[in-house]
Amino acid sequence: MIKKNSSKRPKIVVIGGGTGLPVILKSLKNKNIDITAIVTTADDGGSSGILRNYIDMVPPGDIRNVMDALSNLPKVNLNLFQYRFKSKDQFFAGHPIGNLIIAALSEMNGGIFNAVKELSRIMKVDGHVYPATEQKLVLHAKFKDGSQVDGESEITNAHGQIKRVWVTTTNGKAPKAIDPVIKAIHDADQIVLGPGSLFTSILPELMINNLGKAIINANAQVVYICNIMAQNGETNGFSDADHVKVLNQHLKHHFIDMVFVNNKKVPKGYIDQNKWDEYNQQITKDPDELRKHGCKFIYDDFLDLHDHGAFHNGDKVVKKLLNIL
Repeated sequence: MIKKNSSKRPKIVVIGGGTGLPVILKSLKNKNIDITAIVTTADDGGSSGILRNYIDMVPPGDIRNVMDALSNLPKVNLNLFQYRFKSKDQFFAGHPIGNLIIAALSEMNGGIFNAVKELSRIMKVDGHVYPATEQKLVLHAKFKDGSQVDGESEITNAHGQIKRVWVTTTNGKAPKAIDPVIKAIHDADQIVLGPGSLFTSILPELMINNLGKAIINANAQVVYICNIMAQNGETNGFSDADHVKVLNQHLKHHFIDMVFVNNKKVPKGYIDQNKWDEYNQQITKDPDELRKHGCKFIYDDFLDLHDHGAFHNGDKVVKKLLNIL
């Protein structure tokens, strides 16, 4: 790994998964920061789900995207790493090459942790990438109507109002975060949660008992980057304060110090609902309720509009993170 006076650089730990985490990491990469990305291992859909089941490995998809975000390889190499075989290629249909490389390295190196360590070297990653745990996680959700659904993709597709989530290993036991994850949280100056799906990208890591406790006990500033849009099946009708309330309820502690909330309006009719069907309305703002949860907040323009979708502008978010750090 490339190191640049790492002992003197501020240490920022970013926790999450999905498409939101790489946005922040790409903008952090070129700053004088010691970066650690802690990535969810609960994904069970698409290529990751297939490899998880057939090869009995931790799902590689979110790890692949984080590696891409932090790599210093030329663009042509990264394009190959991220290339996804077309659906007509039956044997490899839907698999990105990067997922297959991670699968191979996991077999060669005796597990996902050593595989990621080796791949970080190969891809010239400036920072540390850790799976939240070396165990495959199963995400469970109880809905407000009393029903229960198991598995991340099934929970998302249920489109119900989620009351709470928790994680187990595939054999039903309590998972445990690996020691380097706990040490990174302990040593951090700032811990960033998100952006990402509240119940399926962020909470799965926090529900790992020793990881959640490490965040609660950390001396670091804990920042939550609130989603721009509500998500169907997860956060319909949520305000920014509702997100924080759910996080606090799950960890049974008021542990969020700062919340970043986009206040720029998404133009009416801009979002392509066919392409981005998980989007709902914009998250509403409730500053009075945020104060009741004991956290400060920043309302600002964090919006990046492209491809007829609404995303976080990584550079704007990182500028604010470094300002408050």
